[in-house]
Amino acid sequence: MFRRLAMACAAVSTLALATPALAQQRPADLSTLPPVPTDYTPDRLPWGDYDFTGTWPIEPINNGHILFQRPEQYGDRYWVTDEEFERRLAAARGNDGNFAEATESGIGTAGTEGLAEWFENTDWAKSTAMLVSPADGQLPPLTPQAMALFEQGRSGWVPGQSYNWVSDFDSWDRCVSRGFPASMYPFRYNNGIRVFQSPGYITIVLEMLGTRVIRIYGSEAEAHAARWAPAVEAWMGDSRAWWEGKTLVIETTNIVSGDAATRDTAHRSASPLNMATQFTGTLTVPAFNTVPMSNQAMTVERLTMTGPNTIIHELTYSDPQVYTQPWTTRLAWVRDDSYQFFEYACHEGNYMPRDYISASRAQQARVAAGEEEAVTAENDDRSRFARPFDWDPGVGPRPGFGPPPPPPPAEDDSADDSAGN
Repeated sequence: MFRRLAMACAAVSTLALATPALAQQRPADLSTLPPVPTDYTPDRLPWGDYDFTGTWPIEPINNGHILFQRPEQYGDRYWVTDEEFERRLAAARGNDGNFAEATESGIGTAGTEGLAEWFENTDWAKSTAMLVSPADGQLPPLTPQAMALFEQGRSGWVPGQSYNWVSDFDSWDRCVSRGFPASMYPFRYNNGIRVFQSPGYITIVLEMLGTRVIRIYGSEAEAHAARWAPAVEAWMGDSRAWWEGKTLVIETTNIVSGDAATRDTAHRSASPLNMATQFTGTLTVPAFNTVPMSNQAMTVERLTMTGPNTIIHELTYSDPQVYTQPWTTRLAWVRDDSYQFFEYACHEGNYMPRDYISASRAQQARVAAGEEEAVTAENDDRSRFARPFDWDPGVGPRPGFGPPPPPPPAEDDSADDSAGN
C-alpha cells in the first residue's frame, strides 16, 4: 500500500552473486533487440522439468531506477551507452554508501545493499527500460472507450476526488490486489519473487499480495483446452503453462474485469499497471490506477534461464478493448537465495481507508461552511501523479537536482585599471 513506505526498509537484502548473472549481451547496435538466448541448459528436477526453483528478487530494478517506459533521452535505443551506464553505476555506488556501519547508538545499517554489484554482474542492467514493444519504448494509447472509463475512474490517487466510501479507493489501497500483470513488475518495496516446483506445477510466490499456482500441461493445445469458463475470474487470473524447449510459457486469462468508474466494488477491476510500477505517469498513458480491464485481457509470459543465476522474464499483454495494440516487457530475475521475505500483512488492521474517509468528510464539511477552499484537480498535491516521478540516473541529473553550475568567470578589469593610471 502506498501509505506504508516504511515497509521498504524490511526488504533490504545483500545480493550475493558468486558468478556473473549473465542475461543477454548488449549488441554493438544499441537500437536492436536480439532474441533471448537459449544456449544455457538448466539442471533438471527428478521428474524431468527444468529447475527454476529459487529466490529471484527484482528489488534492484526498482532501486536502480530502470524505468518501465523508456526515457525520451534514450531515443530509439534498447541499450544504454557506456557513459550512461557509468552514471547508473555511480548512482548505485552512492546508494550502497548509504548503508553505513551502525553507530554505538544503533543508527545505521551494517553492510551494503549490493546494488552496484548487481549492475556490474547483470547484463540486462544495460537496458534502457523494461518495455521493449512497441519499439519506441512507450505504452500504446488507450482506445476511446477505455480512455473515457479512465477519466471517470476513482482511486486514492486521482486529484480533486474526495473519499466517501471504500469505492473511492483502488484494489491496492484496499489491500486486495495490486493487479495483474502489475504484480509481476517492481514496486516501491517488497519485490521478492520465490519459485517452487512439483510434478506438473510451478508456484510463483510474490512478496506483496500474490501467489500463483500454475499447472504445467503437456502442450499448448492442452493448456488452451483447460481454460476456465468465461464467467470465472480471479485477481491473478487463470494461468496455464507448457514447455517450449527450455522456455516455460505461461498463458493467463480470466483476470478480474471491470473498471474504476463504477461505485460497485464487486464490479471493480485492478489496473493492469500500477502507479508504483515505475511507468511514466501521464494523462495520455494514464496514471492513477484507473485503467480498466476487459474480459478479453490476457498475458503470455516466457521464462528462460540464460545462466545459473538469471531468468529472463518476457510478458506480452493484450486487451483490444483497452489498449490499441499489445505491449511487451523484458526484465531479468537475478538469483539471490539470501533475500528474506517478510510478511505483507496489509489487510489486517488496514485503517488507512477509514482514516482518509473520516478526514475527507470533515474537510468537505469545512468547505461547505466556507472555512476552507474546495479541493480541485489544480490545487490537489495528488496532481503530481500525472507527471513522471522516477528518474533514471543514466540520462543525467534530474533537472533542478544536479550540481550547481560553475560560477561565471571573473571580469578582466586590468584594461580599465591601466587606463585610469
